[in-house]
Amino acid sequence: MAAAASVFATPNIRNVVVFGHGGCGKTTLVDSMCYVAGSTNRKGEIDKGNTLTDFTPEETDHKISINLGVAHANWQGAKINLIDTPGYLDFLGEVMAGLRVADSGICVMDAVHGVEVGTERTWAAADEQGLPRMIFVSMMDRDNASFRETFTQIKETLSPAAIPVEVPIGSGPDFEGIVNLFTMKAHTFKPGDKGEYEEGEIPEELAAGVEDFREQMVEAIAAADDDLLEAYLEGEELDRDKIIIGLAQAMLRGEAFPVFCGAGSDSRGVRQLLNRIVELAPSPAEAPPQVAQNAAGEVEIAATTDAPIAALVFKTTSEPHIGDLSYFRVFGGEVKNGLTLLNPERSANERIAHLSIPHGSQRMEVESLSPGDIGVVAKLRDTHTGDTLCADAKTVTLDGIEWPATDISLAVTAQSRGDEDKIGNGLAKLHEEDPTFTSGYDPERGQTIIRGLGEIHLNISLERLTRKYGVNVETHAPNIAYRETITKQAEGQGRHKKQSGGRGQFGDCHIRLSPRPRGEGYEFKNSIKGGVIPTKFVPAVSKGIEEAAQKGVLAGYPLVDFQAECFDGSHHAVDSSDLAFQIAGSIAFQKVALDARPVILEPIMEVEVETPEEFMGEVMGDLNQRRGRVLGMDAKGSRQVVKAMVPQAELYKYSAALRSFSHGKAFHTRKLAAYEEVPPHVQEKVVAEAKARAEED
Repeated sequence: MAAAASVFATPNIRNVVVFGHGGCGKTTLVDSMCYVAGSTNRKGEIDKGNTLTDFTPEETDHKISINLGVAHANWQGAKINLIDTPGYLDFLGEVMAGLRVADSGICVMDAVHGVEVGTERTWAAADEQGLPRMIFVSMMDRDNASFRETFTQIKETLSPAAIPVEVPIGSGPDFEGIVNLFTMKAHTFKPGDKGEYEEGEIPEELAAGVEDFREQMVEAIAAADDDLLEAYLEGEELDRDKIIIGLAQAMLRGEAFPVFCGAGSDSRGVRQLLNRIVELAPSPAEAPPQVAQNAAGEVEIAATTDAPIAALVFKTTSEPHIGDLSYFRVFGGEVKNGLTLLNPERSANERIAHLSIPHGSQRMEVESLSPGDIGVVAKLRDTHTGDTLCADAKTVTLDGIEWPATDISLAVTAQSRGDEDKIGNGLAKLHEEDPTFTSGYDPERGQTIIRGLGEIHLNISLERLTRKYGVNVETHAPNIAYRETITKQAEGQGRHKKQSGGRGQFGDCHIRLSPRPRGEGYEFKNSIKGGVIPTKFVPAVSKGIEEAAQKGVLAGYPLVDFQAECFDGSHHAVDSSDLAFQIAGSIAFQKVALDARPVILEPIMEVEVETPEEFMGEVMGDLNQRRGRVLGMDAKGSRQVVKAMVPQAELYKYSAALRSFSHGKAFHTRKLAAYEEVPPHVQEKVVAEAKARAEED
């Protein structure tokens, strides 16, 4: 815990989420902004594992961002809360959390690779949130860096509303400065790692190209404002202040996305970016109010001190010797240290003690947080990620976070008997920290199943399980929840008779089994006439059939979608009982079901694959190899969406395979669609495997 920090008023706060493809330089940029602003005195490096926002053992070991991290840079009287997000799509949930609590964003991409799949996915997510955005073209100091090519990709792939506001002077080893298109001055970098520069005239050889970019910028900004457009068309020279105000308004409306450039590794271009964040990015006071729910319906929450207190918990982490840390954004009202707030979702009161602001792995205590600020507090007992905290007298509930659907699953077992009791608790704690990681015991499969957004996501989650909770597990392919059914009508008798001294047991029934349409389930029909089976015993016959059906007749899977009709039988005045007829019903089912041509049913998933056109051949070929049935294709911008029905048994590790042959550019979603009969060769395999398991048991 660091020293106490200053409290900033709402108009002087900027909440900026930094997002983009993995490896594009987001964490380095955040580190550089904090270093230049003086909120950290050490310039971190990814390879050394000492950056400000990547500090967990998993992040330093793998050298990638895994968690959302929060830091701040105080610049020109403003507090810039920087929300650093992972670039790998396995951790897209962290990006969604960051987008939910930001008022603007910086999309980072490197000048060598340009727009990549992670850029497109996260940009689309920001689009859905309606988030104002800037774009930072990083790594201008790398070989083969090209601002012009990257800018063209941005316009074509992300948005035609991208506007250049800076132009680099040189690239690669010759990257020596930038041209500020607002002032039409050259900023030549000084030696050092704080991005300092000297202002001067634009090099003559760049003048023509710079003028072209300047014209693009002015035209785009003027077109987004009627007054500016009128002045521009009349030939009036638009001064810097008018351009800045016009751009800020256009950016807030989503009509303009200013493009910057630089190199975060030695902070070149970072000072200029910080200046523009303060000038262009909306404060919480300028952002649209939040829509919340209260007892009367919907209510708008503005970022003012007289608004009802409304704070959203967007991240939960757990630290040794401290416990859970809850990161939250204040959307309305002022949160003070020592206050007791209500969690309406859990009907729980929470005391806010040691109220702090986060800065990487550090926390700095504050007496209060203004509307719009971001804070962190420890040891909230009943509050989870996505929950609202509010004043008891003015209860409101904010919209939570829209988490991406999981697309991969594994079965896990404890390596040692001693870990069996701890595994459930450890997996539950992982879900608390990362809601996109889920787990649960599936009684039908007889396995504990974990689910996530990719293999890296699950592997790192299990690393955390071992490190934080001391639980070691082995992973397996999840069992498939097959079903059985019958395909023709058959009938027969089930008779249970037992005499062992004293009162005996007697039950006798004749049943007829008939197939029902897929998904119609089980139905029992009582056709007994003349009281050959007393009415009170008939339900027991049905119960015996139902219980036997759960164990199937071919491979031990539940038998579904059939009608059982009890049409004859006999009873004994003394020895008949519910139990005897239940056993008779079970015996009858096992005999008759085998004569009703039973088959195995397998779960069929409805799969949608979104892919660039160039990988359509690989996608289609791979789906065919997986016994997939392609239903159709739809265009989605420059990409294609392939819809197919694929057996679940063929989709194990499909996410990894898809990412591999598409170089990470294709992704898929899936949901259960139906159960269908398996081909004969697959049925033979399933039955043989079931027999082998039974013999082992």
